[in-house]
Amino acid sequence: MDQEPNATLQAGIRENAITQNIEPPEGSEAIRPEPSDLFINNPVDFSVLRELEGKSVLTASQFSFDQVVELAKLAAILEKIEIWPYHPLDGKIAVTAFFEASTRTRTSFESAVLRLDGKVISIADGRTTGQAKGESLSDIGEMFNAYADLVIMRHTDTNGPDEILKNLRIPLINAGNGSGEHPTQALADWFALLKWMPALASPHHEGEPLLNFGILGTPGSMRAVKSFLLMSLLFKDHIGKVTVISEMADPFGEEVTARLTEAGIDYEVSNDVREHLPTLDVIYMNSIAFLGDSYKSMDSRFKLNSESEIKKSTVILHPMARLDELDTSLDSTAHNLYFSQAHGAVFIRQALLMAVLGRLSALPNLTDLKPI
Repeated sequence: MDQEPNATLQAGIRENAITQNIEPPEGSEAIRPEPSDLFINNPVDFSVLRELEGKSVLTASQFSFDQVVELAKLAAILEKIEIWPYHPLDGKIAVTAFFEASTRTRTSFESAVLRLDGKVISIADGRTTGQAKGESLSDIGEMFNAYADLVIMRHTDTNGPDEILKNLRIPLINAGNGSGEHPTQALADWFALLKWMPALASPHHEGEPLLNFGILGTPGSMRAVKSFLLMSLLFKDHIGKVTVISEMADPFGEEVTARLTEAGIDYEVSNDVREHLPTLDVIYMNSIAFLGDSYKSMDSRFKLNSESEIKKSTVILHPMARLDELDTSLDSTAHNLYFSQAHGAVFIRQALLMAVLGRLSALPNLTDLKPI
């Protein structure tokens, strides 16, 4: 269809949607929030999403509150329907250039492109590229201009996006740059949280409870943690306090500290998550910590299992992959939002791709859809 769906069409999706098969196993209490609750009385504002057309995505801080919310609402629609028959990215080619190992990010991006009927040129190993022979990233970027419509890149070098953008003239999506950022992981994180608590998608009203966040890791040097914290600042009016759990006395670095100060958010640093479990509403886990100049696994002060004194209503996020810091005994509990977080990454990346590549009008008339 040439026209974007209006509020009436979006409202009809709950009854007419083709739901994706991502329900938890039988007997599990793991959280799978209903996507329709995010947009059913709050239709997508496509004018906000059109602001992203043709733009590169380099940092979580480049997004506005409205852009994150509208992307999440569109992703919730995409989670409820089979979109591929409408060919939103027909004729578009994306290069997934991964100069660093990846499982979830690369495959979820490729799944997102393919389910939108786009095409993928996949570089799964930087050792197979000209860079292994000494070719510059800027020269590779010049070549990509002729090969594709968009580049999705992960690189071990924090300055990788800057280098390829010297010559790249098509949009670039940063899928992780060294110790820098991982902005689409933050979008997946917040998509999960917005489905879990749709009130976060609206301005905070007096009397509504504020959420206390516990974030494990070092935002100054761990890209997923940094991007999650930076995007969280967009929702500061909903947040009571942020507690960063780290062995470092100053885990933020100058940039993040400045952003926290500017936002006026209440935060503290602790070295034991167990001390704060009775007060935390959202826990953002990680498997490794960056300490000075190396990574190391976390000890018992940074680990959770089903015996941990977690509030009944608390939800847990984890960007994966996990080690033993997040015990599998939590997988079947109502604290588990991390599987929904991982599954939702495909849909939020679909929404972003449609916005950046200018294909929002391809969304079908939702009332025409029939259940399976």
